[in-house]
Amino acid sequence: MKISAVIRGLAAACVIAVTGQMAQAQNLFAPVARVDDAVVTEFEVQERQRFLQLLNAPDADRESVIETLIDDRLRNRAVAQAGIELTSEGLQSGLEDFASRANLSVEEFSQALEQSGVSRETFRDFVANSLGWRELVRGLYLNRVQIGQDEINRALADTAASGSGIRVLLSEIIIPAPPQNRARVNALADRISQSRSEAEFSGYARQYSATASRGRGGRMPWTPLENLPPQLRPLILALAPGEVTSPLPIPNAVALFQLRGIEETGTPAKTYAEIEYATYYIPGGRSEAALATAARVRDNVDVCDDLYGIAKGQPEEVLERATRKPGEIPQDIAIELAKLDAGESSVALTRNNGETLVFLMLCGRKAEANAEATREEVVNALRQRKLQGYADVLMTQLRANARIIRQ
Repeated sequence: MKISAVIRGLAAACVIAVTGQMAQAQNLFAPVARVDDAVVTEFEVQERQRFLQLLNAPDADRESVIETLIDDRLRNRAVAQAGIELTSEGLQSGLEDFASRANLSVEEFSQALEQSGVSRETFRDFVANSLGWRELVRGLYLNRVQIGQDEINRALADTAASGSGIRVLLSEIIIPAPPQNRARVNALADRISQSRSEAEFSGYARQYSATASRGRGGRMPWTPLENLPPQLRPLILALAPGEVTSPLPIPNAVALFQLRGIEETGTPAKTYAEIEYATYYIPGGRSEAALATAARVRDNVDVCDDLYGIAKGQPEEVLERATRKPGEIPQDIAIELAKLDAGESSVALTRNNGETLVFLMLCGRKAEANAEATREEVVNALRQRKLQGYADVLMTQLRANARIIRQ
């Protein structure tokens, strides 16, 4: 918000509008509302309304301003009862921060307001009320606010993308293909790619697929198209329902996908700047022992950071963590990540010619819109959102306990 520009652009119009209001007011200091033993005057309403209009702020209409000033009375009393007093340094810092949003000093900002008919005291009271209330809310509720890693991950993945999203209903088959079996697996995959019915493809999935979905005949839930690897999306969009992709070679395996359904969604498509994931390598490939180890790991981890405890004391290369753009992620890993939410894992993949099982875990996705956001900034935003929720509840209680009379 460029406040200085708004002030210059709206000053004349606001002065004319408010002059008309003042001409109609018989007594600027007549009460327009009573809050227990405190009053809100006509003068305060006009000052606050003019101030908000100059800032091009929302809720600058008369009724909203009166309600806000009533809330101010309740806030001020609660702050005073809590024994909170602003220091002159704290208030000055708050004034400077507010004025800096218009690239002005406090004095320059105050002069601009006065030239438009708003007193310095109105600006000062507005900032002081906000600071005192913030201190009260933080003192009462800050120790109740807990921010989990899953909340941070969801916030980073959130985006205000535009355009209509597409989701697809797929079935999958991923067949392990170590070098000694590559030719046989390729021939099998060619045969599967000729499937034209869901039942036939599902039968192959139950018999040959190494994914967790094999028990469901390879059926995956509805998946946003943007979650799929960029190189896979055009192949899926080229299919008609019932058709199967050509065999897709991936490390130590071959993948096939059947399209069962496709539709536009009512939500915008998301674009991700980067995806963070971790891979923990377990010797033994898809042996019962290795899969049992993976199951124990799954039972003991909730977020990617937990894997460091699992890998403690083992060679450094047993655990890898990466943050990459979607197009830079190996295709087999990208396919598995498409099925996961943050904190979920997969054991469908192997490395080292099938001798090493890959425990793959999605740490989080960062939306394109949040590409520059740090986790600390997200934590601060989430904390402020939760504190605002507590503040709203407190204000409701204060209003319920007060005697408010509109004049």
